[in-house]
Amino acid sequence: MNWITQNLPYIFAGISVGGQYALIAIGYTMVYGILRLINFAHGDIFMVAGVIMVYASATMPMYVSIPLVILTTVVIGVMIEKVAYKPLRSAPRMSIMISAIGVSYLLQNLALYITGGLSQRYPTIPAISKTVTFLGTTTKVVTLVTPVLTILLVTMLVLLIKYTKIGIAMRAVSKDFETSQLMGIRINSVISMTFLIGSFLAAVGSFLYFTNYTGVTPTAGAMPGLKAFVAAVFGGIGSIPGAVVGAFIIGICENIIKGVGWTTFSDAFTFALLIIILVFKPTGLFGEKSTDKV
Repeated sequence: MNWITQNLPYIFAGISVGGQYALIAIGYTMVYGILRLINFAHGDIFMVAGVIMVYASATMPMYVSIPLVILTTVVIGVMIEKVAYKPLRSAPRMSIMISAIGVSYLLQNLALYITGGLSQRYPTIPAISKTVTFLGTTTKVVTLVTPVLTILLVTMLVLLIKYTKIGIAMRAVSKDFETSQLMGIRINSVISMTFLIGSFLAAVGSFLYFTNYTGVTPTAGAMPGLKAFVAAVFGGIGSIPGAVVGAFIIGICENIIKGVGWTTFSDAFTFALLIIILVFKPTGLFGEKSTDKV
């Protein structure tokens, strides 16, 4: 009990960071579920949302900046799919992966050109930046809001996928791309909606993440993006609940490691976990065993 009390700030921080990773990881897992593509540019879309917020909030009030950031991030995410991935849909898997890496570097270099490579201070979002005391621990409101908001958004997403027409189409496409096309499902609309949802969640994740880590740099999306990818693989890539559970586990473990004084090894832990999972359970915690069609 004493150990929990001492490490409560790190546990809270871990739950908060885990929720932020989860919002990014869902983008990876949804795109993979439908296109069998690892969208390596997804972490950079998250970073771009941070950069847009820095410049939007400098000239506009917060109530305009936040919807503008979400809208712009969603448009960028959908446009990337249309320009960089759609033309390569029937190309070899390696081609589309190289395209994803190219988009990632393009976004990073555009951000480098716009910001001059300097760290930009993220604006204060009043509603979630205040400091509060909870269970005897001083923390930011964002730390308490993140897990609640993450669970709410994930629940809404699961309901959308389970009960709406577009959600049923997404499930059909994820099971069998070619047959879904033959059955009259509009594949392009389904894929666009997938990128739209993923980019929306990345934008929301950027508000929460950069409120805690206030420096926005061109490479700010690289490490959160990689950790979110590990979370998606850990939970079972293609599974939304798996991505969320994996993200929370990684976030909590990472911050507890920092709490015991092993900060240097916190990133190493995440990638060591990826290796262990790939060796012993390649499909992840909730992943389905793939069957090869003959």
